[in-house]
Amino acid sequence: MSDAPLPDRDHHETEHPPAPWPTARVMLLVCAGWLALSWPWLSGAVTIPWDAKAHFHPQLQFLASSLHRGLSPFWTPYVFAGSPQVADPQSLIFSPPFFLIALLNPAPDFRWSDGALLGSLLVGALCLVLIFRDRGWHPAGAVVCALSFAFGAAAAWRIQHVGQVLSLSYFAVTLLLLSRALERSSWRYGFAAGLAAGFMVLGRDQVALLGVYVLAGLVLAAIAMADKPLPALRASLMPLLLGVIGATLVATVPILLTAVLAEESNRPVIDLAGAGKGSLHPGSLLTGLIANLYGASGPLENFWGPPSPAWEKRFGPLDLYLARNMGELYLGLLPILLVVGVGIVRGALLRREIVALSVAALLVLVFALGRYTPGFALLFHLPGIDFYRRPADALFILGALLAILGGYLTHLVLTDTAPRPRRWQIGLEILLLLAAFAAAIWLAWTVGRLHVAVVPLVTAVLCLILVAGALVAARGLALQGAGMAAAVILAATMVVDLAVNNGPSESTALPASMYDVLRADSGNETIALLKRETARTAGPDRRDRIELAGIDFHWPNASLVHGLDNTLGYNPLRLGLYSQATGAGDHVALPDQRTFSPLMPSYRSLLADMLGLRFIATGVPVEEIDKRLKPGDLVQIARTKEAYVYENPRALPRALLVTEAQQADFSAILKTGQWPVGFDPRRTVLFDKAPPPLPTGPAQPGSVRIRNYGTTEVLLDVDAPRGGFVVLNDVWQPWWQVEVDGKATQLLRANVIFRAVQVPTGRSTVRFVFRPFDGLYHAIGERIRKANPPPV
Repeated sequence: MSDAPLPDRDHHETEHPPAPWPTARVMLLVCAGWLALSWPWLSGAVTIPWDAKAHFHPQLQFLASSLHRGLSPFWTPYVFAGSPQVADPQSLIFSPPFFLIALLNPAPDFRWSDGALLGSLLVGALCLVLIFRDRGWHPAGAVVCALSFAFGAAAAWRIQHVGQVLSLSYFAVTLLLLSRALERSSWRYGFAAGLAAGFMVLGRDQVALLGVYVLAGLVLAAIAMADKPLPALRASLMPLLLGVIGATLVATVPILLTAVLAEESNRPVIDLAGAGKGSLHPGSLLTGLIANLYGASGPLENFWGPPSPAWEKRFGPLDLYLARNMGELYLGLLPILLVVGVGIVRGALLRREIVALSVAALLVLVFALGRYTPGFALLFHLPGIDFYRRPADALFILGALLAILGGYLTHLVLTDTAPRPRRWQIGLEILLLLAAFAAAIWLAWTVGRLHVAVVPLVTAVLCLILVAGALVAARGLALQGAGMAAAVILAATMVVDLAVNNGPSESTALPASMYDVLRADSGNETIALLKRETARTAGPDRRDRIELAGIDFHWPNASLVHGLDNTLGYNPLRLGLYSQATGAGDHVALPDQRTFSPLMPSYRSLLADMLGLRFIATGVPVEEIDKRLKPGDLVQIARTKEAYVYENPRALPRALLVTEAQQADFSAILKTGQWPVGFDPRRTVLFDKAPPPLPTGPAQPGSVRIRNYGTTEVLLDVDAPRGGFVVLNDVWQPWWQVEVDGKATQLLRANVIFRAVQVPTGRSTVRFVFRPFDGLYHAIGERIRKANPPPV
């Protein structure tokens, strides 16, 4: 049907009936290529580094260990003194492949997490193969598309960004299911497409958002371009309705949880100027032809592309904030040459069957270029765009669209249905190719990095010869009816090309031994010491916290792996109240990233003591991080290979029983860092409202004991001879509730950032429990009441 997001097979076929499409053989060929290109990671020789290990692997390990210990993974006490995982889009709780791994393995190693990520790209690639089969496009085109999708552009160079890679994979799955839903007017495929789209948007990242816009645009274009748009619209309504229902079932609750959390988090809205700092520089487009032109795969000092000190020294400041791997567009030389030559110069991308995808790719490219195109300012007004700071993230979706276009153009060439080139077109294609190489050489010479660019330039020339020869050979075989032989030749060419140009690099593959501290069975000396010391100081009312600061990029979330209560961590999304109170930032890999706040100006502060921050491990002497420290404020207890380890002897217990209360202005305390005169948290608790009355009488000693401390439940035994307040020095968050002797009681926000509850005279049992869905229900109800006040 012509009302599918990708139109049906073209009408340039021969009069002979087509041979059966070799689905199984093409899929096996793609799987073989995938295995060859994935083997460095699957073998364990290297692992996907950076965020994939520093952020996401600890999340997977926490999820797995929680499930196998019978605990809920919805809250973790192991980073930022407590964090709501259920609302964190990067916690992997709602990611089927990673959740399945967590169910199967209590301690998944790096190959499990790497395999899940690479496997998700394989699933997306195979879905694109099925799109080609549905349209009867040449099997070799399907192979080129699939390998280019899975190992090209951002999918290869930014595979460490786990959430975005998962969103990209779901985009391909949704595209297949949505195409079938509309082609066949199938509500089943529509519902399945909705489920896949729901999992895509659960990534809650910019790749997912752009994927939704692209899919919506393709649907609208398909209906508008149908021979009979009105019947096409009617036939599409039921599949689309079921798709909406499927997506709603999957995504509504998690997205609402994140939306409500975002209101109390540190996450800002990004303005147009701020987003522009994450734009793709036009000079980066040369990497579509010459992979690693700017030295992105090697040592950081070799990188000379935009933005880099070398580039800005020659051309001036760019005010861009992109990592070196964020501008890589290389998809394989074959698809990019066909897109430019056959697709653009000869006009094949304007054919009815593909023009909607061509327009989508152009719009996504305009978006990726950000402030370098006037169109970005218009696209920036689309809902949701102002939550994200990097237009260059669009390279994920752009890579997928160009992969499809490249595969389609391969189909045209191998079936001899591509437009016949005129002399001027051949001349223009050669001129564009030479101009690109000339621009690359000029830039490298101008910046003074020609010696770095020589190898990529020579590699590109050799690949050009390889690709040209392979395409001629494949075309000859295809026209003789040996379609699978042609597919094998192009698959082998793509594997060699992508292995050489997009293979393991410093951005995508580092020795697994570098991340030993993130293994559940790690024997790391610093971690072992912290485990011993926190066990030594544990008591009936104590559960001491640690801090890992300025050691290395992958250290902050190590506490998630090893079950250590950490005051910091690595996450761009944190509770805003906690960040304001403690100065906690997204990361603390470098010593200068440990910033303090008015309320916690130093490790020698009352808030640090109240947090129970007992042990601090730093990559440099702690005085280089905290300039306010005086001799004796902290006691150095060890010097390990990675860290200096200190003890804070003033750290308070996790649970306290106090018999005095007073009202205080929490906003003023946060702003000034000044506690009320004479405030002692061992005797008095502060509330932001008038405190409930307590029984009068002489003070008598009481006690509070931690009976059980889980992830989402804390059980305390209390003995309060004259009543009082139990203060739990865990972060206050409104989704926590409290019960006293099984009866729901008011949870009180205490001492600015902690939790408290009033307890009666005598013995009682206090149960703090995390109930995010109840919290979401009440939060929505409160917003409805505010939006619809009762009449006066």
